[in-house]
Amino acid sequence: MRTVTSTPEEVTEHEHVWIPMSDGVRLAARIWRPVSSDDEPVPVILEYIPYRKRDLTALRDSMHHPYLAGHGYASVRVDLRGSGDSEGVLAGEYLERELTDGEEVLEWLAEQPWSNGRAGVMGISWGGFNALQLAARRPRGLDAIATLCSSDDRYADDVHYMGGCLLSDNLSWASTMFAYTSCPPDPEVVGPRWRDMWERRLRESGLWLEEWLTHQRRDGYWRHASVCEDYSDIECAVLAVSGWADGYSNAVFRMLANLDVPRQGLIGPWSHKYPHLGKPGPAIGFLQELVRWWDRWLKDDKDNGIMDEPMLRIFMQDSVPPSTFYTRRPGRWVGERTWPTDRFSSRSFPLARNHIRWNGDEECDETEETIESPLSLGQFAGKWCSYNAPPDLPYDQRQEDGGALVYDTPELTERCEILGAPEVGLEFSVDQPVAMVAVRLSDVAPDGRATRVSYGLLNLTHRHGHNAPAELEPGRRYHVTIPMNGVAQAFPVGHRIRLSVSTSYWPLAWPPPRPTFLTVYPGDSTLSLPTRPVDAPDEPRVSEFDEPEGTPPIATSRVKPGEQRWTVSHDLIDYESALDVVKDLGVVRFDDIDLDVTRRTVERYGWRENDFRSVYGDVQWEMGFQRGDWRVSTVTRTVLTSDSTEFHLHAQLDAYEGANRVLSRNWNVDIPRDHV
Repeated sequence: MRTVTSTPEEVTEHEHVWIPMSDGVRLAARIWRPVSSDDEPVPVILEYIPYRKRDLTALRDSMHHPYLAGHGYASVRVDLRGSGDSEGVLAGEYLERELTDGEEVLEWLAEQPWSNGRAGVMGISWGGFNALQLAARRPRGLDAIATLCSSDDRYADDVHYMGGCLLSDNLSWASTMFAYTSCPPDPEVVGPRWRDMWERRLRESGLWLEEWLTHQRRDGYWRHASVCEDYSDIECAVLAVSGWADGYSNAVFRMLANLDVPRQGLIGPWSHKYPHLGKPGPAIGFLQELVRWWDRWLKDDKDNGIMDEPMLRIFMQDSVPPSTFYTRRPGRWVGERTWPTDRFSSRSFPLARNHIRWNGDEECDETEETIESPLSLGQFAGKWCSYNAPPDLPYDQRQEDGGALVYDTPELTERCEILGAPEVGLEFSVDQPVAMVAVRLSDVAPDGRATRVSYGLLNLTHRHGHNAPAELEPGRRYHVTIPMNGVAQAFPVGHRIRLSVSTSYWPLAWPPPRPTFLTVYPGDSTLSLPTRPVDAPDEPRVSEFDEPEGTPPIATSRVKPGEQRWTVSHDLIDYESALDVVKDLGVVRFDDIDLDVTRRTVERYGWRENDFRSVYGDVQWEMGFQRGDWRVSTVTRTVLTSDSTEFHLHAQLDAYEGANRVLSRNWNVDIPRDHV
């Protein structure tokens, strides 16, 4: 990324500002704004997240908030209550108090002498959710948002559940927030009351995973703050951004299709990252795009060309060999003027035994096929949401396809490009009342290597909807439609397209209570692909992106190196298997505030042979902060197991001041399985 040392406007920074809430709690903010705003007020851009503005996001913040300020905006970074240096307690995601706080923050900002009353909200992940959710509340002066890596539907398309199946990322993410909410404020900011604030967080933040596991269907808990409940609530302009390796790309398609406001979608090859920091590459000059976006909607610069771009700009990915880590994806940028597009539609291809009837004239063998997938299928699936570190993308699918039903096209004689969500229409029967199906779409090279392109999950008890699960009748035939994640992918000549069907996908998704024997009826099953015309004369033009740039990052020092590992193991004597993930960021010193920060997490997902009762997830976190003689740390552990009727949750929290343990808590909770 190119470092920009000078911007059109000189910038002043307010390193710490208190913003008062109506209940007396104060939120901690950091503000960058043009010096000229002392005399000429400017629009405000808010990023509102729980990830500690003074340390954990300070490096990233230093690269883009001063950049936006240097282009004529007051750029504001606020810690949610109970996080960072903000007062209060953070007790869950997107709670009503959090959203009310967000509205009050915007009101406070609008009243500042350097603000002209116009505002935008931006953010990635939690910040992207907040941008959407605040937009739906229509606060005064909010004219536009930029929402990245977020979802309009908190149940159907978030880190918790997918197709009604429980994601292991639910455990991973809950464990992350368990660790983050245990962190103290900085005594340099809040003074001697830091210890009381910290103890309150430790005692009251709670175990969020218990709440998330209690709501296994799409009920009122998940409908709250899901903007898909009424898209018309949003009346401001929306820029929706994600990446193909991210977990949230589907939401971009839905928002473009359902919002009735000025809107644009952008999807690149990236994981869960800002596009100017995008990995896998190529990263783009996203901050320049943001400036164009804000200039159009907060400064009324109607001639800057941003709305002349196609409504949807996406990176069409070329074929690559399977790998858990890419530095750069080959491909090209393409666009669609509207979404849904009228330039193409999905094509449906019937299935036959072991193959896809690509041209419609292949032999049609409708013999039924059966499978009972082993628990080991899914070890090479990667994570539901890739962070591109450690290597968390799917590996060669040949090692997964041995436990699945596989359907291939013939070798392609023409290049095939797809854009959108593939779907499987599956005619089936099962031998269990509770079962799941995983479907995968792969690009198969001439040498046999298979790269996963997309996938989908469906808890078959959710066949009538996620709010009304119903058990299956063993032996009865059913038909379901299983959507896969949206994607833009090119399949070259000589390759084959493969559909794989399995009855488990562990550890990406928690397995059903018992192994499932699945019968598929190919003659009544189909694969639908949104095939996009190649080199069509009416293809919209996408302007070339600038190279990534940002303002100089703050100085940090590596005190202790980190470690990253992603290990699959099998013990062929005891039949113990596991996926072990280590993400150790070592110890980093933030030079400007003389603070050393430690972050280390170890995740283990294990099982024995094909015993569905043996699966477990075990996530441990260590967080530490040190400045001189001040040293605090927390160690958290979350363990999830299950039997055929219940989930069993055990968690531990230990907090230390120096070498002394100052608090220890334990949780043991049993939660009934609700058709999961």
